[in-house]
Amino acid sequence: MEQVALVRCHTYQLNMLRNQLQELLEPLGGISRFVRPGQRVLLKPNLLAAKTPEAAVTTHPAVVQAVAELVQQAGGEVLIGDSPGIGSLEKVAEKSGIMAAAQAVGARLVAFQATARISAGGTFRQLELSKDYLEADVVINLPKLKTHEMMTLTCGVKNLYGTVVGAAKAGLHLTAGRSRELFAGLLLEIAQARPVALTIVDGVLAMEGNGPNSGTPRQLGWLLAGANPIAVDLVAARLVGIPTELLPVEQEALRRHLPGSRWEELELSGVPLDAIQPPFKLPEGLDVQFGLPRFLRNLLRDHLTPLPAADERLCVLCGICRDACPPQAITITKNALKVDSGRCIRCWCCRELCPRHALVVRRGLLARLVRQR
Repeated sequence: MEQVALVRCHTYQLNMLRNQLQELLEPLGGISRFVRPGQRVLLKPNLLAAKTPEAAVTTHPAVVQAVAELVQQAGGEVLIGDSPGIGSLEKVAEKSGIMAAAQAVGARLVAFQATARISAGGTFRQLELSKDYLEADVVINLPKLKTHEMMTLTCGVKNLYGTVVGAAKAGLHLTAGRSRELFAGLLLEIAQARPVALTIVDGVLAMEGNGPNSGTPRQLGWLLAGANPIAVDLVAARLVGIPTELLPVEQEALRRHLPGSRWEELELSGVPLDAIQPPFKLPEGLDVQFGLPRFLRNLLRDHLTPLPAADERLCVLCGICRDACPPQAITITKNALKVDSGRCIRCWCCRELCPRHALVVRRGLLARLVRQR
């Protein structure tokens, strides 16, 4: 059985948060089950972009600080690392409050730069991931609970994509991003290549709608934890009312018969699970082709699948989306931003990284008709 613990937590006030985290981890054996004295413990928060904690884009600094304190009490040395989607780690950490949290506990901030190869098996035989991530004695995964326009939900498994360094993210998106199933398999193989010891989800203030960067913060009031991020994500999805058939990672994990992918394999501890009402609003960028045969998806792609488009009132033609686009489907000519529908793989990296939320969703004819029903 895969154990997942839940507790209610409605505040980021440090003293309260410390108590709630200890209560959360108690059914799992406490922090000492995962950390031994002298170990180098890497905390991997979600540091997507330079946003304030109130935007709910990044893991809240109070969660990072409180977990770091627990690790230190267990005798571990704390490192905090990530490879942000946009901007330097220092800039993102400063804006998000993570730098102040690191300084408060004397933890070292680690920018993922050097890489090393690791055998992955499956579809992707080898992966090149952060060397700091691979060499840490223990990794504690600290995702933010958010919706995601490509994968519907970003939580424990998806957060580990941040161990892919810098521009290599775009390369893997280009390799696997044309298929949600293939990209979900990539995420699972990253998670399996170097298993984390513990995943603790910041679901106190979560994000719904057009996550992971342009959604709406939503007070949720939960912390979740477990050793298996697949199991943790399955519980998180149930908590916010997202059906499993809309979750490519969970569907792919089930297809591969991975531990934690079946509800009957889970053992819940702590507060009884009750899905929130109403369920989370889903991203506008999700398409309506789930369950269709591949030949129909290819035939009706432009009619079914939404496409990013610039909102001319907000777009300042900064070029961030163009430079980040894996298939180079975005161009800026004659003071206008254009997206080539034939080249676009609908990975939504452009919307994920746009600092002004200036990319909107343009729907095909059939998709508009479906939404009107």
